[in-house]
Formats: sequence, C-alpha cells, structure tokens
Amino acid sequence: MILGAAGGGWLYIEHLNNNLTKDDLHLGDNKLEKSQPNAAGQAPMNILLLGSDSRNSDENVRLGGARADRGRPPLADVQMLLHVSADRSNMSVLSIPRDTRVTIPKCTDPDDNTVYAQRIDKINASLQNGGPGCTVATWEELTGIPIDHFMMVDFAGVVSMADAVGGVPVCVDRNVHDPKSGLRLEEGETVVRGEAALQWLRTRHGFEDGSDLGRAKAQHLYMNAMVRELKAGTKLTNPGKLRNLAEQATRALTVDTGLGSVKRLYDLGEDLRRVPTRRITMATMPWVYSQGGSYVLPKEGDAEKVFSMIRHDIALDGRDKGRRLPDESPETGDPAAPPAEIDVRVLNGTGTAAQAPVSGRASLVAGRLQNKGFTRAWADTTRVSKWDTQISYGSADLRGDALAVAEALGIPAKLVKQSAAETGITLTVGADWRAGADYPHVSTSPTPGAGPTGPPGADATADPADSAGEDGAADHEDDSKVPDSLEGLNGDDNSACMTVNPRYSF
Repeated sequence: MILGAAGGGWLYIEHLNNNLTKDDLHLGDNKLEKSQPNAAGQAPMNILLLGSDSRNSDENVRLGGARADRGRPPLADVQMLLHVSADRSNMSVLSIPRDTRVTIPKCTDPDDNTVYAQRIDKINASLQNGGPGCTVATWEELTGIPIDHFMMVDFAGVVSMADAVGGVPVCVDRNVHDPKSGLRLEEGETVVRGEAALQWLRTRHGFEDGSDLGRAKAQHLYMNAMVRELKAGTKLTNPGKLRNLAEQATRALTVDTGLGSVKRLYDLGEDLRRVPTRRITMATMPWVYSQGGSYVLPKEGDAEKVFSMIRHDIALDGRDKGRRLPDESPETGDPAAPPAEIDVRVLNGTGTAAQAPVSGRASLVAGRLQNKGFTRAWADTTRVSKWDTQISYGSADLRGDALAVAEALGIPAKLVKQSAAETGITLTVGADWRAGADYPHVSTSPTPGAGPTGPPGADATADPADSAGEDGAADHEDDSKVPDSLEGLNGDDNSACMTVNPRYSF
C-alpha cells in the first residue's frame, strides 16, 4: 500500500510537470552573469512575471475580445520584476509600463532559428521576437539586472488561478465601470474571482488618469491582497483546493526550463513564503511621457537609481539603511599584502544583450594593474557579461588585498564584495567601464533605448579622489534612499483603495 501510494504520488507529480509549458530563459547574444552569493552563500533571486495578451485560443478570444487579433503574436502587456533579497528578508516588485520605449536586442527563436534584428520599440513588443526569452534579454539590457527565471500567464490562466485561490479582496473609492475591460464594481471592498479578477488586472481606463500607472497600481494592490490571504492560511487548508490550485497553476504557466518542475516551483514558493509581508514593496519604475505622449521613457536618474538598488540587493522600502549585509565583512585590521604578492584575475564582462563586448578590456586593465605594481595580475580570456564592475574575493583575509586593488584603479569600495563562490580575487570589468584604464568617475547610467553608455575616451589618468573628494565621501552616500518619484505599496497595507477615474464612475 505504501509503495502504491508513493507510486501514485510520483505519477501525479509527473502529470503536473507535464502540464507546465517550458521555454528558453534568454534569447539574446549575452546573458548577464548571475548575482554572486555573498559570504554566507546566499544569493538574491530575480524573477520576471509576464502577462500575455494572447488571443490564440477560443477562451482567450472570449475573455480578451479583439477577435481580429487572433493569430497575432502576443504582446507582454504586464511586466513585473520580482526581486527577493539574498537573506530572504525582503522582496521588491517593480513594474515597467508596457509602452516604455527601449532597445529590444537581437533575439534568436530557438524553435525555428528565426533571427530578429535589434530595434527600438515599446517593451511589450519584445515578446513577439521569439518569446519570453527576448523579453528577459530586453529587461537585462534596460536595467542591468540579471534575470534568473520567468513566469508567464495568459487571460485564461489568470481566470483559472483566481478561481482556484478562491477570490481576492480589492477596493475602489467610488463606483467604477470600465466597458473596455468589463469591470463593474461598487464603492468599497469587493472580493473578485475568476473573470472579475481578470477585469481588475486589465482595467486601465477606469483607474486614476487612465494610463498604465493606474493599472500597475491596481495589479500591485491585487497581488498584495492575495499574498496576505495566502499567508493567513484561510484559503487553501482543504487538500482538494490545494490540488485544484496545483492543477490550474501548472496548466496556466509558461516558465523557463530552469523552473520547469513542480519541485522547483515548490522550492521557490518556500523561499517567497519566508518574506514577511511588512517587507514586501510593490512599485512602478519612475517614468516620464515622451514628447507627444506616444510612449514613455525611464525617468532620467531616478529609474537608474532604482535599477541600481535592485542590482545591489537594496530593498525598495528604504529600511536597509544602517543594516550590515552579509557580504559586507567588517574591517579585519589586517593590512594588504605588497602589490607584487597579490594575485588578481581580470575578466572582460563588457558585453550585454545589445552591445558586443569591447575587445581587450581584461588585458588593458590587467596591464594597468601591473604598471601599478600588481605584477601577478593576469587577464582571463573567459568572457562573462556583467553590468556593474565588481571585485570579488573569497576568504575574509583577502579583503585588504581586494581593497588595495580597488584603490589602485579608483573603483569604489562598495563594489568590493566577499563571495562564497570565489577562491581568490577576481576583478570583472563591467558594462559600466567600456573604455579607459582607470575606473570612470562620471555618470554611466544607461541611456533609454541605447543600453549602458560608458564614457568613450575616459581619462586613463583620472585621480580616484576627483570623484569622491579627499575623504572618499562618494563611497559613503546613502544607497538605500529611494527616489521621491517611486511610489511604493507596502505588503501590510490593507487600507489601500484604488482611485477611480471620474469619467468611468456611475
């Protein structure tokens, strides 16, 4: 009986695994290197959540309308990055409006080897260039954040999963009726499920100014409420309901091959469950309208600040100030060894999804170190792809040596990290340093639609103190300060209510 039950369980797990649709994670030429684990062996995780507007089934046409779009390659009208911190203490969810103008890098469809040329377009169109793997490549190019996994759902999938969860409470500040999505709710709180949940998530005209900003806020409110409901444990205590959710979720989801099993999805769920709701923040990328308003652009300075916070595993709730991260080893007081005794491996990480690597970068920087007395610096021909330059070291007694390497090249100390995956000292020259022998101390924020732009012709003799002042103050700026333009919704906020567009009230 035990063997029979175990065999039956295995067969059911295999059935659920077969329900999942799997696709390649990244379709661009250069995949960013994964975030390195910190000294404690913990690594952050970045998952791209996508909502497809596919009308390629009878049910999706019924739910989404626009019958003329049947057969059209779908667009990714919902895009959210879910970032879970290395220590699983917090989670940040960042949406990007579907009409954001970006560089969509060259992508190759693995199914038929079709090559889609690089172009400038709205970010939702990236899904049409071979599938979700091209949207992943586009996100990496825009944000510099390495994506570990993706999960995609269509209209019918949202409905089936919303029904399986059993409903989610949402709130509007007045009666709303949006004929475009079909949403019709009375003022106050309502539990939405099934098609009503899809209408809530799709509604754009009915909220705030009728733009994607309002729609994203509504999606954040829904997700926060759903997380609170699931964490409360009141929805899925019945084994039958749990089984139904597993069945519906696996049928609804398209995931990358690295996440393509129930076991991996379960492990992911366990990771997410550890994050307290008070440390969950949902927000939309700071953005501005283009001239004429036909598309939107990342807001200069603020958007890159948010991307940088996620890249460096800093929470978007602003509560990381003063907290020592596991990879920020305290100063040991152990002085650095003489430069001639320090081994430094140098890697070229300047390539991105939209930009070819700059040839010879590792050799040039290794030569610069040798000229400064680090005679055991050497260029490793292995090519990686990394947005931010980084010096990583293994054991704590190498920190002084790693900091000496950073000082020699003018690299900020905050880019020196201890990693459990490292044995010695490795300097990775990132996409923010595509020219010059010394680290550039000018803005290298990515230009929307053009990827990261290092400073061509950077002064190879620049003095590191020029950017930080004599006391190196730039290294001690408050990296945890969230831009004022970022409006975040906290996971514990159960009082949030959507502002209804007066034109769509009744």
